[in-house]
Amino acid sequence: MIGESRTDRAVEHFVIQRDGGTAETVAGIVAAVQRRLPELNRQQRQPVPASELILGMNCGGSDGYSGLTANPLVGDVANVLAAVGATAVLAETPETWGAHAAIARRAKSAAVGKKFLNFFPWWERYMAIFTELHGFAFSINGNPSDGNKRGGLTTIEEKSLGAATKGGTTPLNAAYDYGAMVDPHMGFTFMNTPGLDQVSMTGLICGGCNLNVFTTGNGSCLGTVLAPTIKIATNSPMFDRMRGDMDFDAGQILSGRSRAELAQELFAYMLEVASGRQKTRSQVLGYGPSEFEIWNIGPTY
Repeated sequence: MIGESRTDRAVEHFVIQRDGGTAETVAGIVAAVQRRLPELNRQQRQPVPASELILGMNCGGSDGYSGLTANPLVGDVANVLAAVGATAVLAETPETWGAHAAIARRAKSAAVGKKFLNFFPWWERYMAIFTELHGFAFSINGNPSDGNKRGGLTTIEEKSLGAATKGGTTPLNAAYDYGAMVDPHMGFTFMNTPGLDQVSMTGLICGGCNLNVFTTGNGSCLGTVLAPTIKIATNSPMFDRMRGDMDFDAGQILSGRSRAELAQELFAYMLEVASGRQKTRSQVLGYGPSEFEIWNIGPTY
């Protein structure tokens, strides 16, 4: 069966039960790849404007500096992307709990604001079901984690207000379900994902994010192979300890560097990564083949 992707290139689908079992299906996939190799080898990079970027924004291992340095720095870049006609996608619904009213006030329309706000009662019902099933109190505001607390965060509201700054200050133009196709040239948008790093990032990439930024205070090493992931340290001591894993030091803000200047540097770095002229540390280290986890939203029978 042949389908068409958003890139207008034919996509071949294989089904083990239809195509003769495991060995036959694998053989069919190998043959299809071999047929496509000449075409793929003819592909060359072509200049495209920055407006084609769809940036996924995530955080993990947040600390007390996240809302002061890395997250608002990413927010400044999100504003730049909106200005040039690109798309920036904020995610992690449970980690915007407490800041969601402020985000909703930025919605470009009542419909967008309603869809965004509807994610939160959905999460409350989702958590209530698991609480009933397992006899353990699950809650959307069950954050912050122990690592967050050790890093200086004390409440989910404190964590969320910092996390939400990744979204910048421009209008909220769309709210997407998990993994839904994200429209290009949309400015600031939001996707309903869990807070778990690899699950959230998988949803963003499935939605079409072609570049990701990931802020961390405690030193999360997440990386993906399907789209480059730029890891941004919230503080310079951690960046210095983990230079082999981190890409950008937002802790320079605490030493007096101008946030506006650093935002320009980060945006320039992102363009280098997106253009293939600069590899992220995850790419250099080969991270990512196992960092792919689709959210199992419903019950498993």
